[in-house]
Amino acid sequence: QVQLVESGGGSVQAGGSLRLSCAASKRTFTTYTMGWFRQAPGKEREFVAASTRTGSATSYADSVKGRFTISRDNAKNTMYLQMNSLKPEDTAVYYCAAQNGGVMADQSAYNFWGQGTQVTVSS
Repeated sequence: QVQLVESGGGSVQAGGSLRLSCAASKRTFTTYTMGWFRQAPGKEREFVAASTRTGSATSYADSVKGRFTISRDNAKNTMYLQMNSLKPEDTAVYYCAAQNGGVMADQSAYNFWGQGTQVTVSS
């Protein structure tokens, strides 16, 4: 079992930036593919970005490509999501998640989830 704790959410104006962090409880962090998902009010939770164990491969939702960057520091058991050029439609609760193997964009493949952090972007 791995525990995930997100931080870094907040309120920002459109065009601004935020960096989310996801701290993992286990030293086996490097064995997990890590992902970010988000859920806006009244909508289904959706894939945002994911990184393989070493960070050598990443995947992004089309809606965030070129604006968001996922990264991980395995020495610190931490994953990040740098969010630039934020838009009001990015407003959501953002979740980090971990999996041992499966399609990166498939949330059903993820075994462990954080509690979420709110991101609010105002126009």
